[in-house]
Amino acid sequence: MLIIGINGSPRQDGNSGFLLEQALKGAATLGAQTEIIQAAEILADVKVPFCTVCTNPCAGVCAHNNKLGETYELLKKADGIIMASPVYFGTVSGQLKAFWDKTRYLRRDKHLLNVVGAAIACGASRFGGQETAVAAMHDMMLVHGMVIVGDGFAELDCGHQGVGAQKPAEQDQDAVRRAEMLGKRVAQVALATAAIRRR
Repeated sequence: MLIIGINGSPRQDGNSGFLLEQALKGAATLGAQTEIIQAAEILADVKVPFCTVCTNPCAGVCAHNNKLGETYELLKKADGIIMASPVYFGTVSGQLKAFWDKTRYLRRDKHLLNVVGAAIACGASRFGGQETAVAAMHDMMLVHGMVIVGDGFAELDCGHQGVGAQKPAEQDQDAVRRAEMLGKRVAQVALATAAIRRR
């Protein structure tokens, strides 16, 4: 079982990255292998860092012999994906949106169909757009046909939409706890749904 975290922050070691690591630790407790993709790093390796729909259906032209192409191959193996983003103007970062738009290539052949998905958002204030950012990530994943879960777990509680944190994230103990719960939930559902994923 492979659970992949996608850090949508321009800073690898910021609040989003920290919470993503907590979630992946939770997934690992159920036996998952984990990997982190840094969206900004991947975009820096492509000539045009946003999708221009240069081919339709997408031929993956922008992913030849670069980190984006390697990332596609990794995402094809995913059983679960956890996205994390800082809140920018009530939604996800430009880096995360630009990176995810590039996954049109994976959508063409339904590579992420039935992959389990979840979301983490961190804002500067307690009610700073975290839920709208989480909803945006859910929408992005639903277009791929992914199975969306929230931050609940059998021995804890049923959860919510995902993790909404306030920076500095390491001081938001509720968010840290819920991130670990989210990772466990993604792994739990990934195990239960393995048979319906395309391989």
